[in-house]
Amino acid sequence: MNAVYWSSVVVLIIIALAILLPPLWKKREIEDAESDQRNINIAQERIKELKAQLQAGTLTKQQYDEQYGELELTLGDDLDIQQQQNQSSSQGRWVIPVIALSIPLFSVFCYFSLGEPDALIKAEIKQPKQVAQNGQDINDMVQRLANRLKENPDNAKDWIMLGRSFKYLKQFKLAANSFEKAYELLGDDPEVLLHYADTLAMVNNGRLAGKASELIFKALEKAPNDVTGLWLAGMAKAEERDFSQALTHWRKIQTIVPKDSDPYEQVQKLIDNVQAQVSGTEESVVAAETTTAETTTAETASVISIDVQVDLAATVKDKVSHTDTVFIYAKALTGPPMPLAIVRKQVKDLPISVTLDDNMAMMPTMKLSNFKAVKVMARVSKSGSAMPQKGDFVGSVDLTQLQENQSVVIVINEQI
Repeated sequence: MNAVYWSSVVVLIIIALAILLPPLWKKREIEDAESDQRNINIAQERIKELKAQLQAGTLTKQQYDEQYGELELTLGDDLDIQQQQNQSSSQGRWVIPVIALSIPLFSVFCYFSLGEPDALIKAEIKQPKQVAQNGQDINDMVQRLANRLKENPDNAKDWIMLGRSFKYLKQFKLAANSFEKAYELLGDDPEVLLHYADTLAMVNNGRLAGKASELIFKALEKAPNDVTGLWLAGMAKAEERDFSQALTHWRKIQTIVPKDSDPYEQVQKLIDNVQAQVSGTEESVVAAETTTAETTTAETASVISIDVQVDLAATVKDKVSHTDTVFIYAKALTGPPMPLAIVRKQVKDLPISVTLDDNMAMMPTMKLSNFKAVKVMARVSKSGSAMPQKGDFVGSVDLTQLQENQSVVIVINEQI
């Protein structure tokens, strides 16, 4: 490393000298006659202008004489200066060897006096240690917060910070417990309510039904323009299959955030997707209900299930953490984006085999068996969010003809 560094230094010094020295070494050839003639021509043009102004009456004879005299003095000074420059143009070459020696010596002296010659080596040693240190710092902070809360359990701000820390560490059950404590202390504070609801959903495999949904709408009563609250409220309503209310919440977000922002674009894509697919979903549900009504053996029908084997591509393994969340789920190819069945794991669990079936349905009409075609997906989420985020890694398989007891293999190999 030192040899490469000093080689680079020598090359840079040579380049600097190559730029500085040639102009100093080269004798400046100043063409006296041309320079003098140029000054004389300018003076003659100015005299013509003065005469024209005198004849036109814009200058008095006294003003004309004064400016003419000034012009003569200026021309004489310019010619004298030019001659002095010519005399000194060939002098000063003694500075060339001084510069050639002083620049390298001065640079090396400053480096050893003010720099750190072993900085590159030290940086190489410190870098991997620093990566490991980040996780340790968070764990240390969590421990300090826990110790403070033992002494002062009524400090709501510390409970919120502790919840956020656990959420960052993807320990969602502990995060939910921390936000629950903050909720008990602060009551219906919108920020706490939404944090609490979000972590409860994470614990419940992304489902918002129940207490999480209740907390979301409490928060919206206090802060009706909260973007996070509106987003989660839309997801909760979509999960209930109340797409009209879901769209109402999401459209309100678009009146709050800038049109050229990422949140606006994400909401618009979600709205377009739901609008384009909701009619297909309704047709599928009607068909499923009709079939059920006409079939006397519906109660004993076999439950649809999909065995899913999931693994990471070799190119992705070094880009994810073993604690990152993995969502494995199936959704309708012609329906809303909500999962029909979902399982939540971590990267450290891979490779893994899971089963998705009708028993995991969020609603009776949103079962695997109610749809003829589904997309089976596996997604690594660094944030732990149930919603796909930029930077997540995914893999998927389309099943255009859903049958009983199917098996698929998914390799997570693409990045959103």
